[in-house]
Parts: sequence; structure tokens; C-alpha cells
Amino acid sequence: MKTIKGDLIQLALEGKFDVIIHGCNCYCEMGAGIAKSIKEHFPEAYDEDCRTRKGSHDKLGNISYVTVTRNNHSIMIVNGYTQFHYSGPRGKADYDAIWSVIRKVKETFSGQRIGYPKIGAGLAGGDWEIISKIIEEELDGEDHTLVEFTG
Repeated sequence: MKTIKGDLIQLALEGKFDVIIHGCNCYCEMGAGIAKSIKEHFPEAYDEDCRTRKGSHDKLGNISYVTVTRNNHSIMIVNGYTQFHYSGPRGKADYDAIWSVIRKVKETFSGQRIGYPKIGAGLAGGDWEIISKIIEEELDGEDHTLVEFTG
């Protein structure tokens, strides 16, 4: 796993990534954390999230995605459903869901430049040591980069 410091969204806008992934809840909220920034910069990703069934357990571990074009560069925005709820004790990251999301990303976007934040380790409260091992294992052989936010 390559690691850089910066702003995932800005780096994507500059053409550094073909695909960016962020963790979402299953309630079509995108009201906090990086999801809120994704919603603001790429409303198409939020629209795609809203096409899914709000509050459905079937979303957990799955992805929705949309291609956006900015600055003559196409970026695939992946909404990874890594936690069921968005707050309280139910808002915790689900490691099985993270594993499934990352596996689906590899199956769908292999060979592309993939960027992501500390998926599931922010507001979702997941343990980054566990999550990073999942990502390393599932994205082995891929061009993938963790972007540690500096604002």
C-alpha cells in the first residue's frame, strides 16, 4: 500500500486516480466525514447512492459507483457500503463488509489507479490495523494508494 498525505478529492481532480473509494452507510446520508465532501464535489455519487434502497441490509458489503468528468478527466467514484448505520453503536465499521467492498473493487476496477482514505477507520470507528490488512490482501498487485488527509 502506497501512502501519501493530501486531499483525496483534490488529487482525484488533478488526475492522480482513476477510481476513488469511500465508505458509506446504508441510509443514503453522506452527511459527515469524507462522504459529505464527496457529496459536495461529486453530487452524482450521492445521486447514485440514492438510487439504492435506503436502510437495506442487502447494501452492506456492496458498492455503487458512477463515472464523473472533471477537468477533462474521468473519475469513478465508488460508494462502498462498509457500515449499516450512520451513528451510535450501530455506526461501527463492519470488517466483513469492508472485505467484500474491497474485493468487489478489485473485481470491477483491476488495473486502474485506486485512491482511498482510511475507509472505516474514521467516523465508523474501525481499527485501521485490521482494515489496512484487508485492503493489502484484497488489492494485492493493484496500483492503490492510501491518502492521509491534510487540510
